[in-house]
Amino acid sequence: MKSNASKISKVSLSNVYKVFGHNSGHALEMAHAGRSKSEIHASTGCTIGVDDASFDIMDGETFVIMGLSGSGKSTLLRLLNRLIEPTSGSIEIDGRDITNMSKRELIELRRRDMSMVFQSFALLPNRNVLNNAAFGLEVAGVGEAERTGKALAALDAVGLKAYAQSRPDELSGGMKQRVGLARALASEPTILLMDEAFSALDPLIRAEMQDELMRLQGENSRTIIFVSHDLDEAMRIGDRICIMQHGKVVQVGTPDEIVSKPANDYVRSFFRNVDVSQVFKAGDIARNSQLTIIDRQGVSVAATLEQMEHSGRDVAIVVGRDRKYHGMISQDALIEKVKAKVAEPYRNAFVEDVEPIAAGESVSNVLGRVAESRWPVPVVDDQGRYVGSISKSSLLETLYRAG
Repeated sequence: MKSNASKISKVSLSNVYKVFGHNSGHALEMAHAGRSKSEIHASTGCTIGVDDASFDIMDGETFVIMGLSGSGKSTLLRLLNRLIEPTSGSIEIDGRDITNMSKRELIELRRRDMSMVFQSFALLPNRNVLNNAAFGLEVAGVGEAERTGKALAALDAVGLKAYAQSRPDELSGGMKQRVGLARALASEPTILLMDEAFSALDPLIRAEMQDELMRLQGENSRTIIFVSHDLDEAMRIGDRICIMQHGKVVQVGTPDEIVSKPANDYVRSFFRNVDVSQVFKAGDIARNSQLTIIDRQGVSVAATLEQMEHSGRDVAIVVGRDRKYHGMISQDALIEKVKAKVAEPYRNAFVEDVEPIAAGESVSNVLGRVAESRWPVPVVDDQGRYVGSISKSSLLETLYRAG
């Protein structure tokens, strides 16, 4: 997981439709009846922009919406702040249905909770960087001292405080986009909407901006909803990805869920050339099938050896009561230490050349360690708790199944 997204729903969509055209009522009836987008257009002249979208976006997650051109991804994003009005359905933010909000309530919501970053930098050429970053706050009626302070803090967050007095034409493309991001962050939104925000940038600068976004998310988690047509970008920054086709939400899931279990051929085609070793993390493929021994006072070595013999295991994982990983013991070493009457035989029988892998490590980074290890390699979480182990056979099976 790339962020500390909680399990609290921040944005919830239920049966959301957007119909473009004058005969939207008839078009909506046809959509409810299951008619295709092309059939509806041929019959009514209307276009279904979003077709029955229902899903939740969790508080603090980076949620990426992607699809081919015309799939409805940008339309869906603009429905979330009602820059485009939905035809039907509900859109709840923090439990409040924004489709029922008055114009004043909607403006207040946008000022308080939502900011948007577009593909175009949209900087005002006659203003310096500081005043560009403060522009949204100025429009919202925030006093000069307060908006200057917030704009400087936002520029500092994106590494541009030193350029506060510069003009936009003195900046590179990446720096201009950072100013646009600072302008969005200055209002301290809880939701950040980003529409193809990095697609106009050169590949290297785009990667830098993706890193910057993930860094900012790590420092101050907010809900980011990011539209992209770039698969690598979606896989890199997204906690979850929403795939759209012809206005429909085809699949929502984590990158590894979508790679390993694509909903249909359309989704599968997106990920056909993906290097799954870059997608899966060690924790995703670790299996809790190894024998585990709880290291506690009075534990019987004889009982442990009996368990190992009965299960046909040459090694076992030793954990504490709190599931913290202590080490891996081998049957031969344990027998040897017992015969030698060594104190604390468990700790003295640990396999020395096996170091645990962090659950968040990409599989590509652990392939060599697993391949070279005589034993299954243990995996631990951020608190050092045992998650499972990766063996050569389980690694190959996962890569084959995904691939």
